[in-house]
Amino acid sequence: MSDLSATVLETKNGFHVEGYEKISYDFTFLDGVFDIHNDNLANCYRKWGRALAVTDMNVYNMYGKQMERYFEHYGLELRFHKTKIGEKAKTIPTFLSIVDSMTDFGIIRKEPVLVVGGGLVTDVAGFACAAYRRNTNFIRVPTTVIGLIDASVSIKVAVNYGNYKNRLGAYHAPVHTFLDFTFLRTLPVAQIRNGFAELMKISICSHLDTFNLLEEYCEALINTGFGRRDGAPKEVAAAADKINKEGIYEMLKLETPNLHEIGLDRVIAYGHTWSPMHELVPETPLRHGHAISIDMAYSATLALKRDLITVPEHKRILSLFSRAGLSMDHPQFDEDILDKGTAAIKRTRDGKLRAAVPNPIGTCVFLNDVSLDEMIEVLYLHKDLMKDYPRNGEGLEAYVDASDTGYTDNNVAEVEAAEFASHKAGEMNNGGVNGHANGGVNGSANGVNGSANGVNGNVNGAVNGGVFINGVNGKESLHHEKTANGVANGLTNGINGFTNGAH
Repeated sequence: MSDLSATVLETKNGFHVEGYEKISYDFTFLDGVFDIHNDNLANCYRKWGRALAVTDMNVYNMYGKQMERYFEHYGLELRFHKTKIGEKAKTIPTFLSIVDSMTDFGIIRKEPVLVVGGGLVTDVAGFACAAYRRNTNFIRVPTTVIGLIDASVSIKVAVNYGNYKNRLGAYHAPVHTFLDFTFLRTLPVAQIRNGFAELMKISICSHLDTFNLLEEYCEALINTGFGRRDGAPKEVAAAADKINKEGIYEMLKLETPNLHEIGLDRVIAYGHTWSPMHELVPETPLRHGHAISIDMAYSATLALKRDLITVPEHKRILSLFSRAGLSMDHPQFDEDILDKGTAAIKRTRDGKLRAAVPNPIGTCVFLNDVSLDEMIEVLYLHKDLMKDYPRNGEGLEAYVDASDTGYTDNNVAEVEAAEFASHKAGEMNNGGVNGHANGGVNGSANGVNGSANGVNGNVNGAVNGGVFINGVNGKESLHHEKTANGVANGLTNGINGFTNGAH
């Protein structure tokens, strides 16, 4: 929520206005947010007696029935807008389909939309809320490591446009964010790894203690869903809770003084200098975590060449990326990407490169004086170093698949496991334990929703005079529910190249 105070002063030729807006919002660590024993979320909707939930198909297939039972238990009407979303459908038509659902639902001015999913869903739905009547409230329930750690911390919401990530967007804070790490029990390992990159981002440049813990527990964290899966050692669960909570806290301390990005030297932009250009270039797009890992690893090599980190520190950074199965290089991370990516990011960063690099691990500096010749020299040094690592530095499960885009239905066994986990967490919360010591996380966006909607570029499309059509986007769907990529009669969602699914 926000409050505005302002002054208006008469000047010689007119008036001078100064306004100050107070922005406040809350985070609650709550294992089992949809367990009927936990009324925290229901209390947010009692005033309205109903809720419109925007979620992706993977989350709906896994948790939709449980969400319905939860709201029914508290006597609240629940309606869904279900979408299949990835980076290539993180577009204006998807945004408009959510807006249509809000109109059909009859959202009241201060009534909060419930947004449940990974960073892509929270990005697009959050932007729809920012635009709807210029300011509609929403409550955020992230379901992936990236969503919990990174997207949950920022108030940035956006869609892609043309070939550019997050080109259209706003700064719009949710009224509340519920952080439920039991969602990680059912998250695929590839998505856990994807989010692990965001923790590496914040730890390498701002939090040495977290880096040390990631280094100690790397494989165990990834393979046990950050200690949330059955049989996970208590030691791993405790380490995960410490990493997650301290990571989010560190991110908030860095972001909250600069919520609207007035300052452009941003620590958490480590790994985001060349990756925005590179991520959508491969025919099958890279997962966000892998794209930023390539950028971070290359930036670490740049720091090594500048003597900002030592050889042992450089090896520690690259070894952790490798152990996590994250990408450090890619055949299409090349001179052209460095050239075009530099030009693009300088426009975003007001004419300067502002490349964050470690100096040493746990702190960072920003570089503005890197020439293209130096970038290329470092590129070939980096690629030569990659020969000493498995797969020449390429990552495991680095490309988007159905777990990113919501194209597959989750099976009954997984659903039952998810419900059991949530119920168990709810009982623990009721008894005062609140899951694994109220753990949190710290990272950026994509998760269940992933990095692209449509492998190999033709996003659910039919060719129609050279334009890829991407379904209904909300008109005429069953039960008045909107689907971002439905059947027939839809908005075209693929005109503008990579980002919209036509290549």
